Amino acid sequence: MPGLILKLAPGERFVANGVVIENGDRRARLNILTPDSNVLRLRDALHPDQANTPVRRVLYIVQLALAGEADVTEAKRQIVTGIEQLGFVFNDPESRTRLSRAAEDVALERFYPALRALRGLLPLEEKLMAYAAGAEPRPQ
Repeated sequence: MPGLILKLAPGERFVANGVVIENGDRRARLNILTPDSNVLRLRDALHPDQANTPVRRVLYIVQLALAGEADVTEAKRQIVTGIEQLGFVFNDPESRTRLSRAAEDVALERFYPALRALRGLLPLEEKLMAYAAGAEPRPQ
């Protein structure tokens, strides 16, 4: 039973345990069988200048840990602190579930599931930021 399935476009790149790998000129499907492998598609990666909102900043630290570009102990500390801070704003039941799941995953150094859980907050964050800027009616 595969742990993670990557479907790659031609020429698509990803990082696996700190190594950048590029797909060939055909579509590919890879099954990552090793549990707790650190895999990140580069098309999903945030560029440092995109880490410009609270959720994106936490996501960026998770991404660094996932790619093996950060000290895991320090990254975990920063991510947990960031998740705690996000909990003051994202207090609806779905967001709380996502934050709890992400915190549990980070504690176990499962950064990819944490990344997925936190990415689900991006649409709500965008709505909240737009509301704060007066761009649209308050979200329900």
